[in-house]
This record gives sequence, structure tokens and C-alpha cells, in this order.
Amino acid sequence: MTAGDADVLAALFARIRLDASSIHFHPHPFTDDEAKARAAYRGSDFYALMLWGKDVIGYGFLRGWDEGYETPSLGIYVVDAHRGSGAAKALMDYLHRAAKLRGARCVRIRVHPDNARALRFYRKLGYRFLSELENDQLVGLCEAI
Repeated sequence: MTAGDADVLAALFARIRLDASSIHFHPHPFTDDEAKARAAYRGSDFYALMLWGKDVIGYGFLRGWDEGYETPSLGIYVVDAHRGSGAAKALMDYLHRAAKLRGARCVRIRVHPDNARALRFYRKLGYRFLSELENDQLVGLCEAI
């Protein structure tokens, strides 16, 4: 992602704000200013857009390295028209590869316990969930990246 992607990222953030199914996806504000900041970001964390042709269909990140964590936290969003198409798996595979190339041995995610579809998906990818909640969310770890 580059600073030139700020407008398409802002458009995606607007879609996320309107998507009722994204109620539990709140890693940061989804504002135009935040889109500009994420697109222009230069640091140790990693932010990516997923494209289908010229359309932005997904957004993902690995973060926590800037704060000194060894294990990055992963988050993804895929637009509703591409859910169930394999896009989320492709985005996860890409982020797992990026984490591995940056030296991570493990990746962590947080998922709300009532998000059964996401839990099934992450378990299929090899995530194991801890028994304790963090901010009312399950924490999953994946060492098979």
C-alpha cells in the first residue's frame, strides 16, 4: 500500500462503516484521515489491500511490531460480495507469508465468541484458541505460518 491508495482505502473504510456484519471489526477508526494515515504509513507493522482487477475487495494487517511485540496481531476484512469465494483464505495466506518473511514464528488474532463463521475459518487455518478472553474476545494463535 502506498500514499496513492488513500482514496481507495477511504472508500473501503466507508463500506466497512456501513457493513452491519463488521460490528466486531474495529482495529482502528474507519475515517478518511485514518485511511490517509494507513496508506502513508512507514514503520514495522504491515498493511495491505486486496484487489480484484481495479476493485479493492479486502484489507489486512499485521501489527504490534511497532510496539515491540514479537508476535504480530492479524486482522482482515473482505467485502461481502467476495466472502465465501476463497478471498479471505488468500488474504490470510498472504499475511501469514509476510509475517514469516519478517521473522514471526506465530501470529495472533482476536475473535468475538459469537462469530461462529470466523471461528470455523480460523480453526481450519490452524489457529488454536486460548481459554481466557481478552477484551471479551477469544485469542487465537497460529504457529503454522
